[in-house]
Formats: sequence, C-alpha cells, structure tokens
Amino acid sequence: MPYFLSGFLKQHPGVELVLDVTNKARVVESLEKNEVDFSLVSVLPDKLILESVELLQNKLYLVAGSVLAFDKPEYDKRIFNELPIIFREEGSGTRLVVEKYLEKNEISIQKKMELTSNEAVKQAVIAGLGCSIMPWIGLKNELQLGELQIVPVKGFPLKSTWNMVWLKGKAFSPVATAFLQYIKSEREKIKQKSFDWFEKY
Repeated sequence: MPYFLSGFLKQHPGVELVLDVTNKARVVESLEKNEVDFSLVSVLPDKLILESVELLQNKLYLVAGSVLAFDKPEYDKRIFNELPIIFREEGSGTRLVVEKYLEKNEISIQKKMELTSNEAVKQAVIAGLGCSIMPWIGLKNELQLGELQIVPVKGFPLKSTWNMVWLKGKAFSPVATAFLQYIKSEREKIKQKSFDWFEKY
C-alpha cells in the first residue's frame, strides 16, 4: 500500500494519513463501523456491500527456510502431511485462503504454531521453526538473500486479488475523493514502476 500512497502524499503534503496494518476480521469491523475511508483486502468480505478498485494479484507460495532441503522439481499435496506448518491467526485473509485450500484438497496437517503477522511468520520460517503458505509480495528480499526458498507444489501459487475497498454509498471527504481519483488514474503506472518484478513472477 505505501507505493500507492507515496505519490499522492507528495502531491498533497498537507494530508495526514493513518494506516493500520491488521487482520481481515478487524478490517471488516472498521468498514462496518465506518471508521476508515478505504481498506485493502485480498478476500472480499461476504456480508458488506462494497465498491472496489483492483490493485494487484496476490500469489501465495509454500515457503521454507534455507536450512531445509527440497530436491524434487515438484511436490504433490501430500507434502503438507510431512511438514510443520506455521499459520497466521484466525481472522487473517491469508489464513482463510489457506484453510479453503486445505479443506478443498482434504489435507490434514500437523499445525506447528500460529502467529499474528506475516513478518512474525516469515521470521519463524527463516529460523527453521516450520514452513508456511505466504504472500509472495512480502518475500522478495529474503528470497534474493537466500534466507527463504519457495517449495514447488503442484497447483501453486494460490491466487487472489488485492482490492482497495470502501462502503457502497460512502460520503467521502474531499481528500478521500482526490485519493480515489488518483488511484484510478495512476494505479497502472504504479504497478509498472514498483511491481513489474512481481507481476511477471
């Protein structure tokens, strides 16, 4: 989200921003209570009537620390029966996508631990505490440094879409209106400039 904000804030230096990074359950609550102008979600809430702008693909891969060895060009879903898996907490959009995949494929896993942020999960995976299914967008540096590796699994990556959403019919402030116009007009340029590596992967 910062890449979609920076240009707008440079154009409007007097604008004050509050950005809350939290899980999907809290995002839905904030939307319901009309506490926020916009939210960024990868799984659209079912019970709210929303409008949205699509920003980016969300691709999730099985990742492991560099201490583990994976020698096959591709694994099938049975690999999840053998690995300790680190989960995001209940209410997380990533957790929801992962649980749907596991249920659809009738996979039972040995849950290792549950953590409350992608950064915490990432550090636990790097430390060798287990593997996790994580959004690729937050792994670039660790993959380049060799701290993490993508485990090739048939059917992966799991895909969803990052959407900027707001309540249908919401009365926007002039600043929020200007930001929405900015996103609609500049999002493709921002994607090409800042996320070209991600879109091609």
